[in-house]
Amino acid sequence: MITIEDVRRKSVRGVVSYAIRTIALQVIGFVATVLLGYFLTPADFGIYFIVTSVVGLLTFLSDIGLAAALVQKKEQPTIEELRTTFTVQQMLACAIFALTIILTPLWNMQNGLHGDGLWLLYALGFSFVMASFKTIPSILLERKLEFSKLVFPQILENLTFYGIAVMLAWKGFGVMSYTYAVLARSVIGVVSIYMIQSWSIGLAFSKDALRRLLKYGMKFQLNDFLARIKDDLFIVVLARFLDPSQMGYVSWAKRWSLFPYQFSVNSIMSVTFPTFSRLQDHPEKLKRAIEKSIYFITLVIFPILVGLSVLAFPMTELIPKYAKWQPAIPSLYFFCINVAFAAISSPLVNTMNAIGKINNTLKLMMMWTVLTWTLTPVAVYMFSFTGVAVASALIAASSYATVWMVKKYVKIEAIDQIWRQGIASLLMGGVLAWGLPYWEKSFVWMGVGVAVGVGVYVAGCVVLGYKKLMFEVNSLRR
Repeated sequence: MITIEDVRRKSVRGVVSYAIRTIALQVIGFVATVLLGYFLTPADFGIYFIVTSVVGLLTFLSDIGLAAALVQKKEQPTIEELRTTFTVQQMLACAIFALTIILTPLWNMQNGLHGDGLWLLYALGFSFVMASFKTIPSILLERKLEFSKLVFPQILENLTFYGIAVMLAWKGFGVMSYTYAVLARSVIGVVSIYMIQSWSIGLAFSKDALRRLLKYGMKFQLNDFLARIKDDLFIVVLARFLDPSQMGYVSWAKRWSLFPYQFSVNSIMSVTFPTFSRLQDHPEKLKRAIEKSIYFITLVIFPILVGLSVLAFPMTELIPKYAKWQPAIPSLYFFCINVAFAAISSPLVNTMNAIGKINNTLKLMMMWTVLTWTLTPVAVYMFSFTGVAVASALIAASSYATVWMVKKYVKIEAIDQIWRQGIASLLMGGVLAWGLPYWEKSFVWMGVGVAVGVGVYVAGCVVLGYKKLMFEVNSLRR
């Protein structure tokens, strides 16, 4: 039986573990992205973006929300439920892999999905089958709040993927660099997680167990289905109107804007869903957990987004081969705005899922899906490929609805958790923009600029909210 103190202690430890993991992954991902951007063309990036969007769409068919239902479940899952989930996911994963191959004539008609792009699609389809073996061990670790044990397989997977991708890109393999990297990552991921958390693997099919899990899981998966339509299906359709190079610009800008999100939001989000699920019956503790999540996420992500936006263009000037990405810089600005809003709304969406208010997240996702499919085509017509990012920033502004929805169940104070970081980040951005003629001189001056920006931000946070900062930091120790 996990007590509230266990939840608090393991959650803090989990956030620290995920922060360490994320730092490692971000360093790996950052270096790899810099090198891949150097070796690969915008068209190569575009093909990878299109293929992963197709696979993201197929991902919906391989999961019916059973994993989320098992994590959210208040009682301990039975071996029958675990084996039923494993059996169903194996069947779905194998079906998706088969469907990926059967639909080859359709893929050949899509921009970027023929030739090497098709082999990449097959590799990602096979990764579905391998990933289904990791589901139950991951569920068991999350339910025990043993987040630190999930770190090692993820780091190993990313080292394998990026190491092989960069090496082969350097050798001139182009898109096939990703194909071999995906296959190697799939195998390494399964082996490493079973070394940490094994289970009594077996096949079973219980209609009663499946029905109980689907009661929550199907709603959760419908939410994911709408997300796939909003993001992945839209990218696949968009690829019919933008060429691979333009898709590459969109992919590059979106990928760089997501680095801060992955560093801060993903680290905490990986912990909050199972943690908030355990706090469903303790509203005051849940309130503090939500507020603390928002505070620390925005404390980290706001300055990184502002700094990235201001320094992106001079950085492409300092690296000659990166000048080819300058057309994507305006898209990066708007994607950063999108991520800033997502940093606030994502923990709140996670909260509603964790406390069983999945109907509310369905309403939000329906709204965002409709807005994406209506505003983005207009924006693309007006601004070409940059319109994708422009629309994403406009749509993200509607994320305040998540605050209003959560407040109906948990009386959080959202504005008080973000205004100090927001003002300090804007002050930092102003100073960095003023010093641009200096920062773009050399890498040494760029380093000075980064140091100045960090100093201004820290000073701003201290002046505007020293007591708040100390209170939140000290609360992690209690």
